[in-house]
Amino acid sequence: MPETRMTIGDAVRRLRAHLGRRAYRPQDRLEPERVLAARIGCSRATLRAALDVLEKEGLIWRHVGQGTFMGPRPASEPIRPSVLAELASPADVLEARLLIEPPIAGLAALRATPQDVALLREYALRSSTAPDWQAYEQADDAFHKGIARISGNPLLIAFLDVLSSVRGRARWQRQHDRAFRQARKREYAA
Repeated sequence: MPETRMTIGDAVRRLRAHLGRRAYRPQDRLEPERVLAARIGCSRATLRAALDVLEKEGLIWRHVGQGTFMGPRPASEPIRPSVLAELASPADVLEARLLIEPPIAGLAALRATPQDVALLREYALRSSTAPDWQAYEQADDAFHKGIARISGNPLLIAFLDVLSSVRGRARWQRQHDRAFRQARKREYAA
């Protein structure tokens, strides 16, 4: 019977012990979640959180519809956006944005209507007059998503959405808040 009050940390420890006892080899498939949850004595929600921890550490990898596997993710398997977001540093995000966003902005410039340009100007004005970093982030995020939307390309929109989701992480936000406070707000927003 699953224990309903088990912490994620306890579930991670029990799951590690279970994996050690079973002596899985790299790329072996683990038991289904319902079986694993029963074996370590937790709910499936707690198990999923524990699996997230082990996946971020690279001990296991998951593929929706196929299962959970031991070892590092094969190079041919795409990394889930939630895991990718945890692996990326703020510097990685900025580097990716510098490489990806200018060409998208160029495409958007070719396709933008006067109404699109007016909306982007409104977002830019909101970011430059933001009273705090949360308001700045909201306006800046809307600006970048607006550019992606104007491009009309669903793949480019999805790429920028992944970058945007990384910006919502606590690690990024702490560094962003520090930079926002240290710089003069208007100069930073400009």
